[in-house]
Amino acid sequence: MYVCICNAVTDRAIRDAASDGVRSFAELRQRTGCGDCCGSCEDLARDILDSAVQGRVLDLPLMSVAA
Repeated sequence: MYVCICNAVTDRAIRDAASDGVRSFAELRQRTGCGDCCGSCEDLARDILDSAVQGRVLDLPLMSVAA
């Protein structure tokens, strides 16, 4: 699922980044561009990253609503 529409960042890309050692949203933003434009994806992206870092599975919504 696309989390950041502005920069085409998916939930899988966020989980892959966590697997590669990304531990903060600032680092995720730097590596993927997630949250660089409008910022409406930041809360969901943080949740996905935090869950991936902690080894939890996050139940994602079927559709995200952009601001």
